[in-house]
Amino acid sequence: MRWWRELKHFPDFVKWSHSAFALPFALASLLLAEKGMPGWRLFFLVVTAVLSARVTAMAFNRLADMRWDALNPRTAGRHLPSGRMSKPVAWGIVLVGAAIFVVVSFSINRTAGCLSPAALAVVMGYSYAKRFTSWSHFVLGLALGLAPVGAWVAAKGTFWAVVPWLLASAVICWVAGFDIIYSLQDTDFDRKYGLYSMTVRLGSVRALFLVKLLHGMMLIFLILAGWAASLPWFYFAGLSPAGAALVWEHWLMRRISQSHIDKAFLQANALASFGFLAAVCLGVFL
Repeated sequence: MRWWRELKHFPDFVKWSHSAFALPFALASLLLAEKGMPGWRLFFLVVTAVLSARVTAMAFNRLADMRWDALNPRTAGRHLPSGRMSKPVAWGIVLVGAAIFVVVSFSINRTAGCLSPAALAVVMGYSYAKRFTSWSHFVLGLALGLAPVGAWVAAKGTFWAVVPWLLASAVICWVAGFDIIYSLQDTDFDRKYGLYSMTVRLGSVRALFLVKLLHGMMLIFLILAGWAASLPWFYFAGLSPAGAALVWEHWLMRRISQSHIDKAFLQANALASFGFLAAVCLGVFL
């Protein structure tokens, strides 16, 4: 029953806490599509779809990066290189997660179901982007940016609308920005082993300036999304905490250190994400 002992590492293996990034944007998109609270069945299915897609992508990423993780001192202690998780169990998580995502997508509606393999291809394909392009941060952004589009499809049965794509554009800019911050930890390693990132391409100073531009663009897209959805002023006022979280993130990065990167990557961005969801709730329910 070794596989059962390995599964106790599941929450940390798939970084369950990082669900705070995409899920609030999916829920916000769902609220905007429904113009209020959706039915509990749809709410449950959307949450399950987002979480299962994320689990699939994260487990697949760990398998794809296993070789690099073993070589990098920062990541050598991760579950697969250290032997705490075996490849068969990791592949089992990928397959079960993907199956749940596809089944749930078809349970939502036919459009969501038919698009589910393409969505999985994007979220899993990110794992290989760093081998080929320094724009890999934007591929990750696209993977998470599918969450608000998918939630809109779940509610409306179509992705032909302005609001979800404005939200997706905001997520792409936001995620690409904080992933560039995260990549600062591995600039020397990436350069040594021929991997690509904006910190390798631009250097840390110019890369952080790019992050500021991207996060500014994120706020612009969120404002445009509120305008396109005809939200009241409560929404725009409610964006202030999300903006403040981003300002805090960049204040932290005035000095590059491991503790500052950790706070900027997880804490500040979780606050920004839930701050945006709170702003949408204000706009929809008040």
